[in-house]
Amino acid sequence: MSHTTRSHGAKPDQQGSHAAESHDAPALRVLQCGCGMPDVSSGERKAVAVDPEAKARNVTRLRRIEGQVRGLQKMVEEDRYCADILTQISSVQEALRSVGRELMRNHLKHCAAHAIRAGEGHEEAMVDELIELIYKHSR
Repeated sequence: MSHTTRSHGAKPDQQGSHAAESHDAPALRVLQCGCGMPDVSSGERKAVAVDPEAKARNVTRLRRIEGQVRGLQKMVEEDRYCADILTQISSVQEALRSVGRELMRNHLKHCAAHAIRAGEGHEEAMVDELIELIYKHSR
């Protein structure tokens, strides 16, 4: 599984990606989500790095989940058998947990690792955030 990281001297290219300034290293593309690095233009928090394959898998899963939820709505509207609806609800919940695990993996691998390695007084806040995320994710 390949992933990309942001170098400290990265500059945005025309597509908004970041390419490393170094001329001897290949340009690295960084995909971003909403984890920690501030985005100057919007003020939103952005991820340090996102594995492009993981992002694609998550988007595909979320689209599938969206379809499952629409199916659930239709089942309820059609007064389908309760046990069948509950089974489908369980499937949707597991699919969402799967997306959550993938996002947690990315957050630990990139965002949290960066904050802890960088120091600058952010380590304790990141540990607190991770504990809260693990608690919420394990319910």
